[in-house]
Amino acid sequence: MAGGGHGGGTGRLESVLTDTSVPWTQRIWSATTIEMKLLLSLAAPAVMVYMINYLMSMSTQIFSGHLGNLELAAASLGNTGIQIFAYGLMLGMGSAVETLCGQAYGANKYEMLGVYLQRSTVLLVATGVPLAIIYGFSRPLLILLGQSKEIAKAASIFVYGLIPQIFAYAVNFPIQKFMQAQSIVAPSAYISAATLAVHLVLSYVVIYQVGLGLLGASLVLSLSWWIIVVAQFAYIVMSPKCRLTWTGFTWKAFSGLPEFMKLSTSSAVMLCLETWYFQVLVLIAGLLENPEIALDSLSVCMTISGWIFMISVGFNAAASVRVSNELGAGNPKSAAFSVVVVTTLSFVVTTVLAIIVLCLRDYISYAFTEGETVARAVSDLCPLLAVTLTLNGIQPVLSGVAVGCGWQTFVAYVNVGCYYIVGVPLGVLLGFKFGLGVKGIWGGMIGGTFMQTLILMWVTFRTDWNKEVEAATKRLDQWEADKKQPLLANQE
Repeated sequence: MAGGGHGGGTGRLESVLTDTSVPWTQRIWSATTIEMKLLLSLAAPAVMVYMINYLMSMSTQIFSGHLGNLELAAASLGNTGIQIFAYGLMLGMGSAVETLCGQAYGANKYEMLGVYLQRSTVLLVATGVPLAIIYGFSRPLLILLGQSKEIAKAASIFVYGLIPQIFAYAVNFPIQKFMQAQSIVAPSAYISAATLAVHLVLSYVVIYQVGLGLLGASLVLSLSWWIIVVAQFAYIVMSPKCRLTWTGFTWKAFSGLPEFMKLSTSSAVMLCLETWYFQVLVLIAGLLENPEIALDSLSVCMTISGWIFMISVGFNAAASVRVSNELGAGNPKSAAFSVVVVTTLSFVVTTVLAIIVLCLRDYISYAFTEGETVARAVSDLCPLLAVTLTLNGIQPVLSGVAVGCGWQTFVAYVNVGCYYIVGVPLGVLLGFKFGLGVKGIWGGMIGGTFMQTLILMWVTFRTDWNKEVEAATKRLDQWEADKKQPLLANQE
């Protein structure tokens, strides 16, 4: 059996849950208190990190918007059209580190974490090369996708400055997941907050004072991401907290890459299918008869949804770390209990926010635009936004549980079925055939998300957690065997 837990809270939770001498209600209360402490110390800084990353891109868009309407359109297209694609792909591939590092840390196989970190970085940097080539050809690609030559030219200038950002992502996400697996989340939050301040000052100087315009805006964004990467890596190398998990660079980073690639690809597909789902919604809405109002009201709702989704992403990270740590430590009851607590907590938080959005439905759009027509359209869409927010309280958290267990391939299949075989066609049918417009498109897509959430809930709550512990142990033993093979060959 894998090692028996660490850090006090993990092992203590399992002993509280298995202590039958204590009344059931008292056991649940004690266990909930322990779990909430562990969860919130992970979720709160994680939410902050994702919110700040989101703000960095948003502030670049705002700075660009003050240069003119063409620049705003170009930055929006570069950010939401092209950058989101790379972000989703890299974050998804990086989540393979979350599964393996989380389970290895729970099992006290600390030295493996550094190997996984390097292995993932090698794969992600290699993936970054074709992405950089795509960025280089962004102008003809955007024209091919039907954008005007003027916007395509401006957007491609913005995108050229984002090429260094691809490789910052390639190093950042494995580092972030490596630290999260050890419940080291606060340093990333502090580093991100300090970088945001530097980013705002640099953006102002480079765009307006030096006059580098769009290219300057995107180059500063790339630089800010590299500052985050370098600062986090410096923390790993110098912090006593990482002395067992980071033992320096090793050639083992280049072994076992095919298996690692398999898990990384499944993770990337799983996450990209989710990220692109709402981009598809925006693209379809652009085909409606009166697309301007539809797109304006939709972009307001999507911005609010995006902000609140960052909270769910924070809970997703916390769920993944908690579950993988408990499975690696051989604590099935704790893993199952953690799932219930994190899902309930996230659901309560997002439901409260959904109610607030509904109460402010008539005023929300004025934060973005003055138009009364858009305000009415946004107010009309708010019930659908509230349903989406509530579902987003459950679905990303269960995806986090799936990452913690290593079920990425299964979830990728579920996502294809629910999102693209059910959600998108249903949305098109309701929006165009039944004349419900943007509400129909969104309603259909909510149907797909609802179906996916039900499947994930059914699978998660029917899981045999003892079997998951065995699977985690087997996976770690396999990696351990890979590691020892060269040594045995040398001895012979």
